[in-house]
Amino acid sequence: MDLTKFSWTREPESCTINGDIIEVVTKPHTDLWQRTYYHFRNDNAPVFQMETDEQYFSFVVKTEFEESHHRYDQCGIVMYLDSENWLKGTVEYENEKYQNLGSVVTNQGYSDWATTAIDPSIKSMWYRFSRREDDYSIEWSEDGITFTQMRVCHMHRGKGRIRFGIYACSPEESSFKAVFSHMQMMECQWKAHDGQQPD
Repeated sequence: MDLTKFSWTREPESCTINGDIIEVVTKPHTDLWQRTYYHFRNDNAPVFQMETDEQYFSFVVKTEFEESHHRYDQCGIVMYLDSENWLKGTVEYENEKYQNLGSVVTNQGYSDWATTAIDPSIKSMWYRFSRREDDYSIEWSEDGITFTQMRVCHMHRGKGRIRFGIYACSPEESSFKAVFSHMQMMECQWKAHDGQQPD
C-alpha cells in the first residue's frame, strides 16, 4: 500500500516506518471508548488512516505485539470517522491467563464490546476489514490465510467517504511496541449474501 496516503489522527509516542513495516510505541493512558457501562469517554488513541470512497473492498494487515504485557494494551485495525462513530478489531492483553480477541463498534456516541478469550502466548494476529456500502465485516486469522468472522455491523455514518487503518494504545500506565506489516487493499473478500432475499 502507498503509506503516503495515510495520516495520523493524534501522534503516537514514537513511530518508525521502514518500507511497509510500521512500528508504533504507545503512550500511557491512551484509548478509544464512548460512554457505555463505564460511563467515561476516552478519545485519544493514535490512529493511522487513509481515505476512500470505494464502496466494496477489503483491507488486510498483520499485527505483532510481542511487548504487550499490561492490562488493556492493544493494537489492531480501526475505522475512525469521528469521536462518536468508529470501529476497531484488536487483541487486548488482560493478564497471564488470557487475552481478549474482540471488536468495538461505536455508533452515535455509544460503544459495544464483543470478545473471545485467547491464550496470552499469542503475540501476532491478522485482520481483514471489509466494506459493502455502509455495512462492515471484521475477520481474524493466525496465519493470514484462513480468516474467521469476528463481527458484522452497520455504521450509521459509514456511507460515502470513510477513513480506515491501524491503531495502538495503552489505556493504563503502560507502553509497548506494536508492529504492523503486510498491509493490502484488495477486491472485497466479503461476498454478497447467498440466502434469504431482502424484503
